[in-house]
Amino acid sequence: MTPRILVAGIGNMFFGDDGFGPEVVRHLASPAEPPLPDGVRLVDYGIRGMHLAYDLLDGYDALVIVDAVPGTGPAGKVEVLQVGAEDLGHRGGGDELDAHGMDPVAVLRSLSALGGELPPTYVVGVRPADIDDGIGLTEPLAAAVPTAAAAVRSLVVDRLGASGAACVGHAHGPTE
Repeated sequence: MTPRILVAGIGNMFFGDDGFGPEVVRHLASPAEPPLPDGVRLVDYGIRGMHLAYDLLDGYDALVIVDAVPGTGPAGKVEVLQVGAEDLGHRGGGDELDAHGMDPVAVLRSLSALGGELPPTYVVGVRPADIDDGIGLTEPLAAAVPTAAAAVRSLVVDRLGASGAACVGHAHGPTE
């Protein structure tokens, strides 16, 4: 049976490097790129956290989040992390799911309250250089897009066992 994998690009394109996740999704969906395997759904969620939470209720075998992540280190360095429920901490006040924003931790924590469960989850993350107002990625993050796309492709094929030749679904724009 073909595993069902959701690849979620998240971030706000109006805050510079925060738009990294959606840009990687657009890259992967490009006609110039080979299609992702059967069972892989590729979606640009932008900042639509509630949409991601409800889509996860459809039951996926794995989730791959692509995002700019906080931390130290050089801008543009791509890292792949595995995330489990124990990494999300405990739900606290002010941690509710926002219908108009994207807090990945709050989205993933909300799943059990919505009747779902967290699938095996991976983050393909990159350290941003600039998340101030502005459209477009900085040079280090623009250069990291193909590396992150290759990491996503490796995850879905090598680690998660997807195979075949056609991506399920398509990239959605931020207003869809």
